[in-house]
Amino acid sequence: MTATQEDGFVPLFNGVDLTGWVAQPRVYGPYWPGGPELRQMAPHAFSEEYWENAPHRPAVWTVEDGAIVGRQDEPGSGFGGFLVTEQKYGDYELVLEANPDWPADTGIILRKEWDGFGGIQVLVDYRQSGSIGGFYGNGIGGWHAVSYAFDGVVDQGGKLLSLKEDDPVTSIEPVGDKAELLTYGIGVDDFLSTWRVNDWNEIRVRIVGAKPIVTTWINGLKTAEIDLAALKAPNYEADQVAEFLGRASHIGLEVHDSDPMMKQGRWGIGNACRWRNLRIKELS
Repeated sequence: MTATQEDGFVPLFNGVDLTGWVAQPRVYGPYWPGGPELRQMAPHAFSEEYWENAPHRPAVWTVEDGAIVGRQDEPGSGFGGFLVTEQKYGDYELVLEANPDWPADTGIILRKEWDGFGGIQVLVDYRQSGSIGGFYGNGIGGWHAVSYAFDGVVDQGGKLLSLKEDDPVTSIEPVGDKAELLTYGIGVDDFLSTWRVNDWNEIRVRIVGAKPIVTTWINGLKTAEIDLAALKAPNYEADQVAEFLGRASHIGLEVHDSDPMMKQGRWGIGNACRWRNLRIKELS
């Protein structure tokens, strides 16, 4: 019996192929349940080519050296996607290891709707003004809950050498009052002391409740916590969101699109996100 079996965890990924997972395009639905879609709110946020083709261009997901690897559909195309579990899960702890390229804007989607954008995103924003372990409300209000932001130090060829605190003067996504949406959040120095650059890092997520409390850890360090029953944010209503997402739903991994604002700063040409040792322990 393996250690993960002994403590109640079971694999989510067999290390060989994508059995149990389905690739889906990253398309924008309503910005909150019953609200307008992004294309209605900001019709010029993307080109007409993007709006027409994104539903037919899921990211490219492969298995390489025992890891799930996600890339944009054609390097530099700008089209993102999700890789989604066929099975639904309610309350659980999820543990995995991540090794994204710089820059790559990825994440883990909890209680993801099957064929849409909605869900609770655990951020793995590995780029300028990025943050890891905080949260974003995909299709449930677009709120952004983080307590720190970082930037990268790169060499002349663009290779990441180290991370540093994001400069609020040049930040493209300042932290501002976003930390107020969290019930717990670490500072940037805590993050920088635990994250391993150009290496694998363990992310642990715990989600419990119909209007859940979600907690994250990075390499064993408690990183962030949010209470979606108590959250106060524009266009967010806890009962409505709980009904929309359901008590049990899918888990997704993300390849972000390259929006006109960040372009290749959000996802570098040819870059990838990598995930391995995915395992889950159901709590209900």
